[in-house]
Amino acid sequence: MRTRVILNPRAGGAASLAEIREALGRLSGAEVRETEGEGHATELARQAAEDGFELVVAAGGDGTLNEVLNGLAVDLSAVRLGVVPLGTGNDFVRSIGVPAELDEAVEVLCRGRTRRIDVARASAGAATRYFLNVSAGGFSKEIDELMDPEVKRRWGPLAYVRSAAMAIPELTAHHARIVLDGEEELEVDLYAMVVANARYVASGIPAAPSARLDDGALDVLVFRETTAAQLAGLLPRALLGRHEDSEHVVWRRAQRVEVEADPPLPFNADGEPIGDAPATFEILPRALEIVCGELVHGDDGRTVLPPGAAGARAQSGRAAS
Repeated sequence: MRTRVILNPRAGGAASLAEIREALGRLSGAEVRETEGEGHATELARQAAEDGFELVVAAGGDGTLNEVLNGLAVDLSAVRLGVVPLGTGNDFVRSIGVPAELDEAVEVLCRGRTRRIDVARASAGAATRYFLNVSAGGFSKEIDELMDPEVKRRWGPLAYVRSAAMAIPELTAHHARIVLDGEEELEVDLYAMVVANARYVASGIPAAPSARLDDGALDVLVFRETTAAQLAGLLPRALLGRHEDSEHVVWRRAQRVEVEADPPLPFNADGEPIGDAPATFEILPRALEIVCGELVHGDDGRTVLPPGAAGARAQSGRAAS
């Protein structure tokens, strides 16, 4: 199988570039191309699709993965996508069973198990961006501005909660009109909203705990305007993924979501800015074949993988052999 690995040498993970290249060497015959700056991963992925590569691997953080996806968007059906998570967050891979450990992630690629998943598309103004994980609108910008990279690396999800708590006094409410599938209309004053294809953000926080990658729908969570004390009380619930039934959260599913807001509500897609509302989000059902790890099926039929579970099972398997 013709394989191109698109490697971000500046990804924030702990492994050295030499270690990464040694691990990637296990992918027989793979061509490894390093990115040289913003947007280069998109260009390399587009070229790979046009040149007939059958597997394109994003080796980097969630931003690198998003760039690669947008390069493949010229024809999502033509290429399989693989992921080697090298960032500090690595949120998307938690939903597809790919471990954060370098060698184990490469082993997943070597096994080659795949599944078809949904892809989301966001449009704001003249900009269109595809995403696999989550689009966030609202106070994520304020939180990002308060996030210290070293604290983020050390604290993981708790760093996000800490920054969110610090940002509460500065939040601005937005009056939003949200239309779901052209049928249901919501008028709500909100601080933030999440449009999710997958589940996790901020190094493992289950922002959309019920989201599925193959259900043909987006999970929409709207965080209502409320008091600072009530919002602060919601943060621990969000950290544990127990916020969907909160009175301060509106949770819906839809295939198409249209958003207008005043004042302007800025959105990102997988952490990459896409612009202010008015914005439209759409789901492309099972549009992409992706290499995945071990998946666990819950009692309700949903495919789930608790963070770290694949790595733990792999470690125990080696110990027993």
